[in-house]
Amino acid sequence: MRKILLALTLGMLLSSSTGCLIPMYSADPARRTQQLQNTSEDLRLILDEWERLWFLDQPSHTTPYRTHGGLI
Repeated sequence: MRKILLALTLGMLLSSSTGCLIPMYSADPARRTQQLQNTSEDLRLILDEWERLWFLDQPSHTTPYRTHGGLI
């Protein structure tokens, strides 16, 4: 009985570490390519989101010349 319980426990531990049961991307190559492009584009835009969150995309007020910084 102990061997069966140990084998079942070991099997469950190994099966849970192999990955997700539901795949993240589609099996269709065309659709998968589109999904991967969207994912990589989202990761590329993280820096822009971070700068906008911390207001780093605004012009600096310590420049030697005046910058309007708003809509004209």
